[in-house]
This record gives sequence, structure tokens and C-alpha cells, in this order.
Amino acid sequence: MANTVWHTKLRVYLDLIRDDLGHPELPDLWETVYRTDRLYAARGVPVAGRDLQCGGVCQEAGVEAWMHLRLRAGRREAVHEKAEDEERHTLPMSDEHKAYQERIVRVAEEDGFRADSEVRTRVGRSWIQTDTLVEGADGRRIGWEVQLSSAGVHGPRSVRARAAKAEKNGITPAWHTDRADYARRNDTQWTRSDNLPAYVIAKTGDLRVVSGFRALDFWRCDVRAVYPCPNGVRRCGRFHATPKPRDVLFDDLVRRTAAGTIVPVQFRVGGTTHRFWVTDADRDRHEALRSDDTQLPPVPEPDPSARASRNRPTCKPSLPALSAPAAGPELPAAGVPAQPAPTVAETAVQSRGGAQRGPHPALHPSGLPDQLVALQQTATDAHLQLQQLDDLEERDRQRRVWLEAAVVVQAAVTQYARSKGLNRYEVERRLRQVVRHPETQPGTPL
Repeated sequence: MANTVWHTKLRVYLDLIRDDLGHPELPDLWETVYRTDRLYAARGVPVAGRDLQCGGVCQEAGVEAWMHLRLRAGRREAVHEKAEDEERHTLPMSDEHKAYQERIVRVAEEDGFRADSEVRTRVGRSWIQTDTLVEGADGRRIGWEVQLSSAGVHGPRSVRARAAKAEKNGITPAWHTDRADYARRNDTQWTRSDNLPAYVIAKTGDLRVVSGFRALDFWRCDVRAVYPCPNGVRRCGRFHATPKPRDVLFDDLVRRTAAGTIVPVQFRVGGTTHRFWVTDADRDRHEALRSDDTQLPPVPEPDPSARASRNRPTCKPSLPALSAPAAGPELPAAGVPAQPAPTVAETAVQSRGGAQRGPHPALHPSGLPDQLVALQQTATDAHLQLQQLDDLEERDRQRRVWLEAAVVVQAAVTQYARSKGLNRYEVERRLRQVVRHPETQPGTPL
């Protein structure tokens, strides 16, 4: 229920607390509006056709929440049509919800994208309210909606309508939850992580998405196939694609949806349309397969940024303290494909006097290898230069330079932490402190 009602035809707000509804110039306004609403009800007009909307919390959230009027014990009341709109007035935003919003904004901005929470987008006479909106590459906009365990037993009932409205207005909907029953729905592309406390979600360690991302397995329907034919025949001899669940890191999902390398798809199986996320390469192969399933689509080049992480997940918040031996192994840029010319990061290491090949690389006063510090310094410098550019073409070029350097340093941190048996998150945090705040770092190793 609510006290403020918006009349869509009269274009006025009705304050039910006041006898004159806030409009002394309109005598008998309550009797007129109430009798009209009762007449609509007697004729079977649905609530959405009675010209009354919530003019308070729901309207501020950009949601069209339809209402009807009633009298209870002589008290005027406006009642929401949907229970989820009613809950919006009573359920405050949880700390976990805020932690997800802050994490999305932080990750997007670290990659050079713009992001903000509780964004209202004007659509005709109404609004679209987005939990967190990320302005990605090439004008791409990703609208993140977070629905956690506190959202109710049955979950939001207007997901499909809200997602369709967002898509119609150029916003790619991305709904995230920690509930398995929400994630099994097919009304939009749902992703799911484990149910975690707010302080764990807010960490910069690995937050794993366990549902909603798929890898497409392309195969020929012959006697050697391990999947049944989706056409219901024994073996048709054509090529098909089968989605297989894959884990992905939440931070990578935010970055790559904004960059366009992870995209939403609709995959039809029988009479059911499944909605999930795949890489853009799998999407392109699937579209090629749908146009001609007599040939197997070509395999794309491997994506170096799609490697799995071996870091401790954030669902294990109790982590041992960081401790490292005095010497560390040599740190090549593991997992980065070879190129004819040295990468930006490799050139930077050489110019900064990086560690020479050998069993005992030089150490920084912090106890970290010099080469690791040089790689992080290169990525940090590239990011600072990106923030100083205004020209779109120059920013796009510099962003690629920064991403290349970031991939190299992430691979090096991963290899170093794995070889020393350390928590990768702690190594990365200490490395960034050493580079960004060298004046505050002690001169003794870790």
C-alpha cells in the first residue's frame, strides 16, 4: 500500500492522507476517483487499466506499479496490483546488494568504462530504473539487476517485461542472483554466485559465477556422437551445438560483457528457449551453424583473457597471512600467446632493467620480484595515461595498450603466487600498494 497515487489521466498526485487529496481547488475529488475505480472493477477492467499508479517509491525507482483504491475501516488505501511492488516499500536494500553494486562499478571503472548505480533512464512518459548501468565499448550499455535471497520466495514476477523494456531501449539486461531457483528461470539471462556475506562480496578476490555462462560444444550427429540428436532421430549426420556449463569469474563477466566479448544468446531446445551468456566467438559460430548445419563452423583463435583462475575464491574468507621466501622463480608472461614483436609489457620490463633470466631473479625491497613490480608499474602507467585522454580514438588505442599490459601482469601474479603457495589476492594487493604508494612501503621483504 502507499499514500501517494499518480493519476495518469488527470496528471496529478493524490495524497490519501489529506482530506482534499492535496487539491483544494478540486472539490469531491476523492469521491469522483473512488467511484470511477469501483465502476472499473465492477466491469472487470484490470488494475493496469484504471489510471492509477504508485507515485512514491515505485515511481522513484522507475517502475510502473498499478494500483486500485479501497476503504478499510473508514481509511482510504491504495493497494498495489503486484506483491513485489508492495515489497519495494518495506524491504531496504541489503548490504549484499550494495556490495554487488559497488563491485560492479569498481571493476568497470578499473577497465576504463563508465558505471553508476541506481540510474534512471527516461523512456517516453516513464522511466527505466537500473541497479547498476555500465557504459561499455561501442555504445554498449549493460544494465545489471541484482536479486538476492531477500527478494522473496517466489522471486520477481515482472523480469521478462522489465528485461524486454530495457532491450527495446538499448540496454542489455544482466540479472544476477544467489538463489538456484531464480537462476533456473528462462525469462532473461540469469547468472548466479554462492550466497555470500557483504564483506566477502566487496573483496577484490575471485568471486565465481557458478551458473548462467555456457560454452558451446559443436559436434557431428553420427554414430560416434556422445549427445542424442536434438531433432529426435537416431543420427541425422548434421552438425549441432550443445551448451555446457562453465564457471566464470564475476569480475571477468562484468569486464567482458562491457567489452562485448561475452554476449547474451537465446538457445532453443524443443519448445523451450534458454537464455544464457556465451563468448562472442561461440555466438558467431552458432549463428554460422544455424545458417548451414551441413558444415562445422571454423574454430576461432583462442582468447588469452579467458583462462581459468586458480585463486582462492571469495567464498573462503578466512585466508592465511601472506608470507614468502626471500627468493622467487623466474616470471615469464605465462599463458600469453607468442607474437612476432615483444609486447608493451615486455618492452617496458627491459627498459626498466627487469630481472635477467636465471634461477634467482632480482628482488624489490618489498620482497617481490623486480620483474613483477615492473609489470605492474607498466599497467598502472598505461591506466593513468588513459585517464588523461579525451579523444575517443586515442582512448580506444590506449585502452588496448592498458589491457595488454594488464593481461601480462595478471598472468605473472598468478604464476608467482602458485609457485610460492601464496594467496593470489594478497600478492596482487601488496603489489599494487608497492607500485601506487612506494613512499609508504617499508624497506624490508615480506
